[in-house]
Amino acid sequence: MSVQTIANAPRTPTRMSARARDRLLNVASPLALLLVWELCARLHLIDTRFFPAPSSVMATLIDMLRSGELVTHTAISLQRLAYGTVLGALPALILGIAMGLNRPIRALFDPLIAATYPVPKSAILPLALLIFGLGEASKIFMVAVGVFFPMVINTTTGVLEINKIYLDVGRNYKASRWNTFWTIALPGALPVIMTGLKLGIGIGLVLIAVAEMVGAKSGLGYLIWTAWSTFAVEEMYVGLFAIAIIGFMITLGLNELERVIIPWKAE
Repeated sequence: MSVQTIANAPRTPTRMSARARDRLLNVASPLALLLVWELCARLHLIDTRFFPAPSSVMATLIDMLRSGELVTHTAISLQRLAYGTVLGALPALILGIAMGLNRPIRALFDPLIAATYPVPKSAILPLALLIFGLGEASKIFMVAVGVFFPMVINTTTGVLEINKIYLDVGRNYKASRWNTFWTIALPGALPVIMTGLKLGIGIGLVLIAVAEMVGAKSGLGYLIWTAWSTFAVEEMYVGLFAIAIIGFMITLGLNELERVIIPWKAE
């Protein structure tokens, strides 16, 4: 057999691709955790009054889905999360790019962000309730605050990490501020911006649950708090599972979006 024949012979894949492996591990790790939890509950290694078996929680989840209660609370929380994410991410994106491109703007806003970022976001909930009341605005505001800081910090960092030669080329070709923003700063900082968005949405999920526990009559946070107050442990875990699944699905969705809009990062 000639060398050319061997080279042209069809090759059979000997191992799965890295992307397929990552997807498999993404699903396998939470399933493995649930399996261990289920075994511990059935073997009475944990107190099922406080840590009910996942099968029991799933049965309650199915009942709440059939009644429509879980769907209603989830839809309301997702709506608040979406509004808050948009209201927090867009100003952070614009300000972050402006801070990265313009040194005076960075010198003006950087101390303000450094001073307010360490303040616990849940600690400003009473202030939000005083200003916006018990309506939707206070919940959306809390999510917007949670999304804003990771986005603005990561966006600024991403712009500052762009190789200066690209900005110099833009100046040499007399690029306008809009062209510099759209063709240099935004694409160059996009990988770090997406990381900030993931962090921000995760913090937003935490804050929306906290806000709904205190000042709401609907949402997953309200569901968890009501279940705790009545010692309906399975229902409480249903709310926790719902938030975990939402966070997991959002992360997967953003990862897929990254592969589409930032193909050079995947490479």
